[in-house]
Parts: sequence; structure tokens; C-alpha cells
Amino acid sequence: MPDQAGDARRAAILAQARDEGSVTVADLAATLGASTETIRRDLRALADAGLLRRTHGGARPVEGAGFETALARRATSMLPEKRRIAQAMLEELGNAESLYIDEGFTPDLVARGLGGISRPLAVVTSSLSAAQHVAEFSQHTVYILGGRVRSRTQASVDEWALRMLQEFTLDVAVLGANGVSQERGLTTPDPVVAAVKRAAVAASRRRVFVGVHTKFGVRSFAHFADVDDFELFITDTGLSAAEAHRLAALGPRVLRV
Repeated sequence: MPDQAGDARRAAILAQARDEGSVTVADLAATLGASTETIRRDLRALADAGLLRRTHGGARPVEGAGFETALARRATSMLPEKRRIAQAMLEELGNAESLYIDEGFTPDLVARGLGGISRPLAVVTSSLSAAQHVAEFSQHTVYILGGRVRSRTQASVDEWALRMLQEFTLDVAVLGANGVSQERGLTTPDPVVAAVKRAAVAASRRRVFVGVHTKFGVRSFAHFADVDDFELFITDTGLSAAEAHRLAALGPRVLRV
């Protein structure tokens, strides 16, 4: 017989995880009036379906073709780690004179930190937020890609953005992803976003991934690059040394901060 109560409870769990960014067994049990063992079974079922990823004591939503976390939610999650990653990225710019800043909150933190670099930079970005931050720094020049603006991430996509990127040769691309795996490479939920990221990879001499450890081991919907396309991965110490070593064996340097 269909388990209508269980289906409704799991739907509620998934909706809460996507709204809040994460859920815990204890909170769900209290909210839904179910036992902790029932909630754990529900989380296992949702994880087996590829909708949630288990964490210690709870779960996080998995981003795919049908769901993507909004920028506002990303701005409230793992802030200390994201700030350390952004600072490390700024220190890794070297003598770059031009760079691409991707959409997403961690790349946005990199854009905010460019005010501390005195030499002039040419900055290309698809992100309205990153463009606004860089435009405040008079020593730099910012170029924003044209195209359709996605409401969820406030970033431009589609043909105009792709055509503009084809006109540039950039020293460094600072890129995020929704998922990173050894087998699937770097992925994101939306194919049009993947196309812009792929064009940025092609336009750049050096490519650096910036993102927290929860991105690793995750496969999203649309592939845009392989691990060995990147010179450097910057993440936090939540990524194990063993996993960092496995990634480094594929080519890039892995920096945990």
C-alpha cells in the first residue's frame, strides 16, 4: 500500500531543507512529530533518491536540474570558511592583470577583496553583484557580460554572454561549481550556466576553483569542466587530506584553508 503519510513527511523534509539550507534530525522530529528513527529513515530514503546529502546529525539539499540554492541562502552558510577561501584566492592572483569572476557567493567575496589590490586589473564577470563591488574600486576596470539575468543568482547567461567571453583572453578565471567529483568533474544545475562557465574556462590561461568542502563528491546536472582543467582548487579544511591528495593526483594543486 502507498505510504501517503511517509510521502508527505518526506516532502515536508525536502521543502524545509531547500528553504533553510540544512536540517537536523532533532529539529525535524520536533517539527513533524515523528521519532528520530523515523526521520533518519526518511533522510536515508531522500539521500538514496539523490535529493539530500547526509551530514552529521542531519542533511543538506542536493542541487540538480530541479533545484538550486538562491544567492541569499548561500550568503548565510559557512561564512568563515568562504571568507578564508576568498582571501587565499586573492593571495594566489600573482601578477595577473585580467581575471574572470564567476557568479556565486564565494567568487563575490573575491570581488569584494579586489579593493586591496593597488595595481589596475581588468575584471570580467557575469555577476551583477561582483560588477557592482569592483566598480567601486577606481583602480580597476570592470566589464559585465550581457544577456538574460537569472533571478536566482543575479548573473547573466545565454548567447550575448558567450559571445562577449569569446572576445577576451584572460589571465585567471575564478570559478565556482555546485558539484565537484573525480569522475564527473565540475557541474552545475543549469545548462545555460554551465555554458558560460565553459566559455570562461576556454578564455582563461589559469583556472582556479573556489568553494567549500560540501561541493566535493557531489554531481549536479550539467558538466562544464574536468578536474585537470584547473591549476588550483581552494577549499576549507573540511575536505579530508586523503580526498585532497586524490584530487591533486589528477593535476591541480589543492589548497585547504
